[in-house]
Amino acid sequence: MKQVHNFPSNLDHDSDGSLFDPRVRSAMARFTEGGDTLALEGAGAVRSAFHAVERLRARGTEGRGLSAGALDLLVRLSAVPGEGISIGELAQAAGVSSRNVTGLVDTLERDGLVERVPDRRDRRSVLARITPAGLTWLESFRRPTQVAMAAVFHGFTPAELTQLRHLCLRLVENQHRLDQHLGRADGTTAAQP
Repeated sequence: MKQVHNFPSNLDHDSDGSLFDPRVRSAMARFTEGGDTLALEGAGAVRSAFHAVERLRARGTEGRGLSAGALDLLVRLSAVPGEGISIGELAQAAGVSSRNVTGLVDTLERDGLVERVPDRRDRRSVLARITPAGLTWLESFRRPTQVAMAAVFHGFTPAELTQLRHLCLRLVENQHRLDQHLGRADGTTAAQP
């Protein structure tokens, strides 16, 4: 299915010089019936930024035969020392379901970039491990990725990038706490990040 993302081409500036999307602000003002829109505009901006980075990542991987999710796993596996990592541990590290990771590992294994190996400590368990071909694939992708990320974050200072990372991860922490609270409130187990 083709994804359509409209770039906010008509961004404007607040009196302090901060960027905002007038369409989002207008929609949120209607939604809140004239109430405060700042948090909702922030959520919209995070969503737009996520889609912008994902479009760039997809463009970079599309000619190389990997999805962004498969690329994420390959990068994670390249950082695992030794014998590999279980599908469950990989899923937890990536913040996705084991079923999703199994499908991605199947694809990467089919392409010769990852292999499944028996776990020496538990014969019932299987580990995923990057292959030499997977390491070579990542090596060929490293420089184009660095150039693309430098371009998309052009003009950001190191302090701004640190603050951006910090703020995004605070959102993740807050969502996790909210998920745990809601899980306790309705008697369900909260989803793991």
